[in-house]
Amino acid sequence: MNEQKAKDVIDFGKIAKTLWNKKKLFFILWVIVFILSCIWIFPQPRYYKCEVLLAPEMSSEDVAGSLSSMASSFGLKLGGSNNDAIYPELYPDLLSSNEFIIDVLETKITTQDSSLTTDYYTYLVKHQKKNWLTQPFVNAKVWFKTLFSDKKAGIAGSPKALDPFMLSEFDYNIVDNAKKKILCYVNKKTDVITISFTDQDPYISAIMANSVKQHLQNFIIKYRTHKARIDVEHYKQLADSTQKEYNKSVERYSRFCDSNNDVILQSAISERDKLENDMQLKLNAYTAMSTQLEASKVKLQEKTPAFTTLVSATVPIKPAGPKRMIFVAAMLILSTIITSIWLTRDECMKVFAAK
Repeated sequence: MNEQKAKDVIDFGKIAKTLWNKKKLFFILWVIVFILSCIWIFPQPRYYKCEVLLAPEMSSEDVAGSLSSMASSFGLKLGGSNNDAIYPELYPDLLSSNEFIIDVLETKITTQDSSLTTDYYTYLVKHQKKNWLTQPFVNAKVWFKTLFSDKKAGIAGSPKALDPFMLSEFDYNIVDNAKKKILCYVNKKTDVITISFTDQDPYISAIMANSVKQHLQNFIIKYRTHKARIDVEHYKQLADSTQKEYNKSVERYSRFCDSNNDVILQSAISERDKLENDMQLKLNAYTAMSTQLEASKVKLQEKTPAFTTLVSATVPIKPAGPKRMIFVAAMLILSTIITSIWLTRDECMKVFAAK
């Protein structure tokens, strides 16, 4: 029995002795892994991340929706509900839609030294830094795929020519690459929106982070005020129409009074009264529509959400990645663990075999 227990125990002293005897192998391994890790990681282009923090305005409807959401987490249901279909938790999905990304790709960017001015789509297509180590393999892969792909499906050439409904494979990859550069996070407790943008150029990353923020604000404002803007346009048309009708009635009344200034016939007086009443009705209609127009403008202003920028876009100083030293250290640790397991596999297998 004691003999069996002894077999089941791992002899760490023996393992340490085995590894120490192979120290020369580890030194050779570390040199090789260090060189290969440096060759792999150092050609990788550096990228920079810029973050923007927004705090959306909380309306009474938003507060009611938040209370309903909180109550639902406890299995309760409040009477009111938020009628807003696009609430902050859906903003990340909105930012990943093709329509939104294509609008962002139209953003005009300029490098810090003003040596390049173009739209972001062209910048992604023609001005991205490549990894010289892997680029030949990428080019070979692209060339191989062109042999079997549809040659008619070409490049849009500009973001305005992109069709979100039907993208070529090349443009799809560009749009997908742009999606990966944008990260949106919404804090459910505070509703603070964090938008980050990653790019190889620190100056452009700040420009694009600010552009994504502005595009999001414009979309939300347009969505929230859609019905109110339709009402304003509707009452403006009615106000213009009733004003024209009123002006015509004034002209008719004025012409009749000028033509029948000295006439005392009852028919003329009746006609004058009829025109005067019609003019008054037109005036009342115009006044009512003007009042409705002003009220709809006030409602539009009330519906327009406000965003407070908590953290503005700032050009990052330090790169966000790749973490070269961390990568090299991780490869050294990983190779050491794998080699140690391999060298002591016999000792470890004894325990598993005994079980």
